[in-house]
Amino acid sequence: MRYDRFEKLKIERDGPILRVTIDMAEKRNALGAEAQHEFGYVFMEIADDPDVRCVVLTGAGQSFSVGGDVPRMQTKIDDPNEYFLGIPNAKRIINGILDCPKPVVCRLNGDAIGLGATIALLSDIVIADENAKIGDPHVKVGLVAGDGGSAIWPQLIGFARARRYLMTGDLLTGREAADIGLITFAVPADELDELTEKWAAKFARGATNAIAGTKMAINATLKMLTANGVDLGMAYEGLSNISEDHQEALNAFVEKRRPKLTGR
Repeated sequence: MRYDRFEKLKIERDGPILRVTIDMAEKRNALGAEAQHEFGYVFMEIADDPDVRCVVLTGAGQSFSVGGDVPRMQTKIDDPNEYFLGIPNAKRIINGILDCPKPVVCRLNGDAIGLGATIALLSDIVIADENAKIGDPHVKVGLVAGDGGSAIWPQLIGFARARRYLMTGDLLTGREAADIGLITFAVPADELDELTEKWAAKFARGATNAIAGTKMAINATLKMLTANGVDLGMAYEGLSNISEDHQEALNAFVEKRRPKLTGR
């Protein structure tokens, strides 16, 4: 299996461990159209790779991923069809991780925001820098949290806490996220690599088929719970994509000012 066609994701073999790095440190690993397209297919290919027994997913530089990039958001406002054309790939990203039988250990080395947080939270084990910021601030830019956040957060921390964070867009630290069960572990930055390698090695030397089957059994229930939520969430997000509040929020971001949201 070859992974050289991926340009935004750096993929390296380390024996039975495959290391996947979001490789756009200069943009804080913001996920533009090309990166999202690659994420839509990479886990499908990993699923078919017989030499991989564990995946380590991380980000280059100081961030894991700050989510979607602002120019891409404006493009989808200017041409709403661009948003709807992207829905199948958004679902591939979610289902690709859930359907991949290889255990995925997320080394959350820095901020994970929006879609970046969703991708991290779909992983099987999430080990974060305790000071990293984690959150889904879609509503702060006038968008519905529909690209998977509204589906996965309630399953991890319950509906009450999910409402508290998704309906405000407030961020948590890695330590706070671990304390409420949103992620698996939070550690000081200088302990991140050691714990990540411990878990990657644990899976890589484990009973591969048994681990895969257990993951699939767990995720079968998760997929049933999230399937309708993702479709509905993406539809509502599509409506919010053409709202006045979303355009105002993007304008304010570019102009470095506080947005004046009107509820329209």
